[in-house]
Amino acid sequence: MKTDERIQLRGIGWNHSRGFTPMVATAQRYGELHPHVDIVWEKRSLQAFADAPIQILARTFDLLVVDHPFAGFAAQDRAVLDLNVHSRPEVLADLAANSTGASHASYEFDGYRCALAVDGATPVSGWREDILAAHGVRRPETWEELLELARHGFVAIAGIPVDCLMNFFMFCHAQGEEPCATRERVVGADAGNAALEMYRDLVRLLPAETWTRNPIAVWDTLGHSAGLPAYCPFAYGYSNYGRAGYAPHVLRFGDLPAYRGAKLRPTLGGTGLAVSSHCRHREAALDYARYATSADCQRTLYFDSGGQPAHRLAWTDAEVNRRSNNFFKDTLGAMENSWTRPRYYGYMHLQDRGGEVVRDFLTNKITARVALDTLNEIYRHSLTLHG
Repeated sequence: MKTDERIQLRGIGWNHSRGFTPMVATAQRYGELHPHVDIVWEKRSLQAFADAPIQILARTFDLLVVDHPFAGFAAQDRAVLDLNVHSRPEVLADLAANSTGASHASYEFDGYRCALAVDGATPVSGWREDILAAHGVRRPETWEELLELARHGFVAIAGIPVDCLMNFFMFCHAQGEEPCATRERVVGADAGNAALEMYRDLVRLLPAETWTRNPIAVWDTLGHSAGLPAYCPFAYGYSNYGRAGYAPHVLRFGDLPAYRGAKLRPTLGGTGLAVSSHCRHREAALDYARYATSADCQRTLYFDSGGQPAHRLAWTDAEVNRRSNNFFKDTLGAMENSWTRPRYYGYMHLQDRGGEVVRDFLTNKITARVALDTLNEIYRHSLTLHG
C-alpha cells in the first residue's frame, strides 16, 4: 500500500449505538493513525439492512457488517473476501483463541471465512434490581419461577417473528433435540410439540405489546419504566443498558433461567466485519478489520464508543465490566452455551419465513401440527436453494 496514495473506503453498518458509533470511532482513529486513509461509515435500520442483498451492498461498499447465517451464501457467491486466505495467520489465531463462545467459528462455512467477529451477542436475561427489590421478589432461576413471575406482570420478552423463531430453537434444545439436525425436518413431532407448548405457556401470560417488541424495545421498556415489567428472561443482550447515562435506569444482566436442571440454550447472535470482493484497496480494508477486531481496540475504543466486543479479553476486562454493570462477566456463560444457527446457502429462506409460523401458533391462528408441518416444508425447500 503506497503511503502517498489517498484511499477512501465506504462501510455499511446498522443503525444503533451498539452497531454504528464504534465503527465510526474506530474508523476515525484508524484514519488518524493512517492519514492517507479515510473510512466513511453509513447506516441502515436493522430491517433495511436485513432486506438488502449482501451481493448488492458489496458492489457499493468496501466494508460490511454482516450476520453469521450469511456465511453459507458467502462461501458460494464470493461477494466478500475469504478472510481465511486474506487475513494474517496470527490475526486468525488470536481471534480463534479468544472467541466468546462460537463467535469466531460462526463466520466460517465450508472452509470459507466471510468475516471477522467484531460484535458478540446472544439472548441473556436482564432486570431492574430496584423494582424487583421494591416488590420483594428475586429474579427467577427456574422455568417454574419465571412463569410465576409472569403471572404477576413482571415479565417482558421480544415477540417479533425472528425472535419467535430464535426462541423456538432454544425451546427445542430444552426438549432434547437440536433443530435442523437432519435434512427431513426442523425438529421431531414430539420435541417440536413440547417446545411449542412450553413457549405458549409463557406467552399466554404476557401482554399484547409482546408481539411488537424486538430486543431493543424490551430493554428500552425496562430502562425507562417507573413500574412493571421489570424482568426479561431472554432477549439479545445490549450492554449499552448496563452503562450509566444510556437510559434513565441501569439494567443488570445475567444468564438464562434453567429448565429441568439445565440453563436454557440461546441462539447465538452478534456481527462480523467483512471486506467486499469488489474493494479496490484491499490492504487498507483488511488492516482496518484487523485493527477494529483486535483485543486492544475492542476493550478500549470500541467499547468506549458503545460497542459490544466479540474479543474474549474485552469480555473479561475488569474496567469494561466495571463500566457496564458487569454485563460481560455475568453473561459470558450464556455466550459459551449458545447454539450456532445453520449457515447453509438457503438458510435465510427459513429464517425469513419461519418466525411468522411460530408466532401464528403462539397467537392461536394455527395448530401445533400445522406449524411444525409448515416449518418442515419451508426448511426442506430452503435446502434446495442454490445460487
